[in-house]
Amino acid sequence: MTVTTQQLIQWKQQGRLIVALTAWDYAIAKLLDEAGVDLILVGDSLAMVALGMETTLPLTLDEIIHHAKAVRRGVKRALLVVDMPFMTYQESPQQAMRSAGRILKETGAQAVKLEGGYATIIQVISQLVQAGIPVMGHVGLTPQSVHQMGYRQQGKTKESAERIFAEALAIEQAGAFAVVLEHIPSELAKQISQQLTIPTIGIGAGAYCDGQVLVTADLLGLTERQPPFAKSYLNLREIILSAVKEYSLEVRERQFPP
Repeated sequence: MTVTTQQLIQWKQQGRLIVALTAWDYAIAKLLDEAGVDLILVGDSLAMVALGMETTLPLTLDEIIHHAKAVRRGVKRALLVVDMPFMTYQESPQQAMRSAGRILKETGAQAVKLEGGYATIIQVISQLVQAGIPVMGHVGLTPQSVHQMGYRQQGKTKESAERIFAEALAIEQAGAFAVVLEHIPSELAKQISQQLTIPTIGIGAGAYCDGQVLVTADLLGLTERQPPFAKSYLNLREIILSAVKEYSLEVRERQFPP
């Protein structure tokens, strides 16, 4: 049975934690889905882990749609959410509507995710939801604002904590079905999670969120550098390097093919 946005909200009420990971191609998506992941995010992090970009900012709408279509082919059960790339929704609700509409129509995803909780973004979320487009919010560290805030933990001061708290509340009131809390103190994430009726999905926000998400490349140990809050469950980078070196040696020494 396919996971829905309403099911995520029900799971929060039941105290069932939500498992989320990112995917950027068919093969990874199929494995995550078969493993029982609840929510698969085609994150704009693919700009860095799949396309070799320095930040998420250069990623285009066409590029993320291309990857999301591949991911969709591998996903049968999980809720599929697609990030809206930088400057595909910030200009106006009309621009956001066109971008989100393309994502849902062309990829078959069930929802979009966008960053920020300031007034313009709240208006965008509200209008998308009214048009029948499910939206996941994202507050705290927002990577699309890297040139403004860097990759530092957010919400450490009283003022910034209050702002993030207010943004999360506004996102819920605008009609979002969930909100990502990234790289904020665990106590702040706990307070937000207790206050909201929609689920919070944490990444570097402690253990008190209603679910957790990681960039799958970090989980698999494919990245050379990863954030301090990520965890590698194996070192796939070293495994692949070793396998390719062994293959190369066997070819050069005429041991392969046997």
